[in-house]
Amino acid sequence: MIIGISVLTGFLFAAGVYLLLHKSFMKLIAGVILFGNACNLFLLITGGLVDSHPAFVSGNDGAVPLDNMADPVPQAFILTAIVISLGVQAFVIVLLKRIYQTSHTNNLDALTDTDDV
Repeated sequence: MIIGISVLTGFLFAAGVYLLLHKSFMKLIAGVILFGNACNLFLLITGGLVDSHPAFVSGNDGAVPLDNMADPVPQAFILTAIVISLGVQAFVIVLLKRIYQTSHTNNLDALTDTDDV
């Protein structure tokens, strides 16, 4: 399971960087979104995946075995990273919309003059 999620994370990082290097605004936004999701999966993998044992779930006797428990700190980091990535995505979308309104182009290479922006 860890190998599959690691490959998926690598693919998302590669696809995100590939889309970030394009000239179109929409591909740039999609690259930022994929890169944020790849970072979240990376945090999940670095926290260690424990099969069928979520964090803080007790058994029948009420005791939680610490050796089988998932680490809750990376899960809290992922929740924080989701909120931050949503804020960054909203900022990028608004910024690119404003650039498109002032320059009337969707191509990043056509933005050679910054006087209008």
